[in-house]
Amino acid sequence: MKIVEQKPLTFKGDNKRAVLLLHGFTGNTSDVRLLGRYLNTKGYTCYVPLYKGHGVPPEELVEYGPKDWWKDVTEAYQHLKEMGFEEIAVGGLSLGGVFSLKLGYTVPVKGIVTMCAPMYIKSEEVMYEGVLEYARHYKQREKKSEEVIEQEMAQFKPMNTLKELQNLIKEVRESIDLIYSPVFVIQARHDQMIDTNSANIIYEEVESIQKDIKWYENSRHVITHDKEKEQVFEDFYQFLEKLDWKE
Repeated sequence: MKIVEQKPLTFKGDNKRAVLLLHGFTGNTSDVRLLGRYLNTKGYTCYVPLYKGHGVPPEELVEYGPKDWWKDVTEAYQHLKEMGFEEIAVGGLSLGGVFSLKLGYTVPVKGIVTMCAPMYIKSEEVMYEGVLEYARHYKQREKKSEEVIEQEMAQFKPMNTLKELQNLIKEVRESIDLIYSPVFVIQARHDQMIDTNSANIIYEEVESIQKDIKWYENSRHVITHDKEKEQVFEDFYQFLEKLDWKE
């Protein structure tokens, strides 16, 4: 089966407000596509970049790392600037939430929304198993035989990437007290991928005067596709509406 090639997404709105939406590690633009479409119906322009090595065969994933993906994020921010947007809010799922926080102390942002963003990582083994699961699932969608999948999986070694991810999260965790923009922390109660106390750390340690946190009691890690996604979208929108936009 040929898997449809992923590309960055642009939803052009009818006002001068822009939102940069960021997907997770091993995810792709579909992580936040529905959210982007929803915000676009409210007038916002939304741009969703695709990190290098994502949405493609998993062997390509391990050829890149957080430095490459951070470059993708900063280029996406600049892309919105070049489109003429002076004020940009940012939000992201999981790793996308980590990058959203990093943007918050690196460049001017109107507001930040984190969705199930980790502030410290479970063991490398847990991460490793997650990446292996992603790789296996991708190969199954390609309709490869179990024999071929096993052969390819034996050569799949993502450990360097995982070490770099841990370092990135540690760096952001140590810097979030430099954030003063409004922040909204979204966290699934039944998040199976990260330690949910990460949400409390973000909420308590950012220096923002305007900040809020909300727990979604019936959701898991990919909250943008789960049972409460419509409420997540509406809450995200309401947070944006409270920001002090120029127009």
